[in-house]
Amino acid sequence: MELQDIFALLHPAIAILVVFPLIGIVVNRALLTRQRRLQVAGGEKSKIPPVVGSEHVAIGNWLSGSVVAVALLGMAYAIFSKILSNDTLTKEPFRVGFLIAMFLLSIASFTLLFKAKVKLWRGIFATLTGMGLIILGFQPEIYRQDNEWFVSHFYYGITAALLMIFSVAIVQDIYQDRQNRWRTVHIILNCFALLLFIGEGMTGAKALLEIPLHWQEPYIYQCDFTNKTCPQPK
Repeated sequence: MELQDIFALLHPAIAILVVFPLIGIVVNRALLTRQRRLQVAGGEKSKIPPVVGSEHVAIGNWLSGSVVAVALLGMAYAIFSKILSNDTLTKEPFRVGFLIAMFLLSIASFTLLFKAKVKLWRGIFATLTGMGLIILGFQPEIYRQDNEWFVSHFYYGITAALLMIFSVAIVQDIYQDRQNRWRTVHIILNCFALLLFIGEGMTGAKALLEIPLHWQEPYIYQCDFTNKTCPQPK
């Protein structure tokens, strides 16, 4: 395993060590928060401390930030490793500059989204971050599996990241909405996001099996993936 292959493992390693533990904590706090809210609404004296609500929001923000960061990291490795190996910087310098600008814009927009208080600016920064992820994700260097999108690690991941951006953008609306419409939207979308995260675990393992080590690529990509045959070694 060469250095380039070690860098390729940063994305799945951070996902396992950071993102998935945060998912468990966020789900736990979400269930406790809902249980306490229902108990209080029913006139009961809940034993669940009020702090679980603020903990759910704080850890949820950490989860959202981690998901988007891991998505950007995975795309950055895929894009720039192939740019360097294919000498794209010399062939397409303007596109390389554009990609660097998109990464910086996405990071800056997502950072400002956490700080924005006005609804309009939250919408603008969320839109810019989402556009950045989509533009970067549909570069030719990204391993997307368009022909198998329904079991694609990329499509599951980009959808989950967009849902995390949306969750950050509507946090203040949830607390200001007395009719709980935004809370209902938040619950439904994040239940769907949880299913995507489960799918990410399975499709991520599948992708690691399908992407060869750097030095194996010239031989592996000669294989006929439809008929599941490879050329005989000389």
